[in-house]
Amino acid sequence: MDRSRPPEITIVTPSLNQGRFIRRTIESVLSQDGVAIEYLLFDGGSTDETLEILRQYGGRFSWVSEKDRGQAAAVNKGWRRARGKYLGWLNSDDIYLPGALAQAVAFLEARPGAAAVYGEGYHIAEDDRKIERYPTEPFDRKRLGETCFICQPTVFLRRSVVEEVGYLDESLHYAMDYDLWFRIARRYGMFYSKSDWACTRFYPGSKTLGHRLQAHREILKVVQRHTGAVPPSWVYGYAHAVMERYLDRSRGLHPLLFPAGLILISAKTFWQFNRRVPLAECRRWWTWLRRNFQWRYFFPPKGKP
Repeated sequence: MDRSRPPEITIVTPSLNQGRFIRRTIESVLSQDGVAIEYLLFDGGSTDETLEILRQYGGRFSWVSEKDRGQAAAVNKGWRRARGKYLGWLNSDDIYLPGALAQAVAFLEARPGAAAVYGEGYHIAEDDRKIERYPTEPFDRKRLGETCFICQPTVFLRRSVVEEVGYLDESLHYAMDYDLWFRIARRYGMFYSKSDWACTRFYPGSKTLGHRLQAHREILKVVQRHTGAVPPSWVYGYAHAVMERYLDRSRGLHPLLFPAGLILISAKTFWQFNRRVPLAECRRWWTWLRRNFQWRYFFPPKGKP
């Protein structure tokens, strides 16, 4: 990490009680080379070993620990203070891959009209083991409403663009990045690089997995806000989250109960957010019922129990 010249890029890390991962996060930033980096870490008042770890780094980067208003507020605080021409955001349990920042800065420098660039990413386990590739896709405004194909820690933005479209929405707790991608995409394109730039940690205690239902509810609101309607992909994702929270399929429940519940919740969600249930989905449900619903469970032949 070159600190001998003014920063080209500012990286902000929001943190709260991530002591078991934060050293890996910090090292993944400090080990970057070929680019001048300003690194700012905002801790929300951790009570675990985080502060002890931060003190061990002396003055190698700027950090503060104090109560804040959440993840989005911490990132915004750093971005508003940033001196770099470009901005990045790395959560305290995620990591950058070697060379990511230099590659991203070179990509943006070579394309003055690019508002942002994102690359390939991976889900990793608690021990840094790669689980799977993040389902990244080349940028497509229409497709963005159907799925979030952008891996957040792989995104690097022009500071001027963030100042223009607005910072993260601090009322959001799970989909603040998705909301920002929509706002950028409304005015600009986001460029895609096939390079591997970051890993996002995927484990039971992570924010997304630990609060899956709440995250899906917020996504529905964000998608409706920006597109005017919620597509089937997000409706069914939400329905699965609801059913998996309240129904344990490992208990040997009736095989029709879970899919029937999905249909009911999906129909309700379509109506709540779109004020209509798509005819194509109704036909799909009817086809499924005709193929799978065994009426004999409810109307057994005469003479049989």
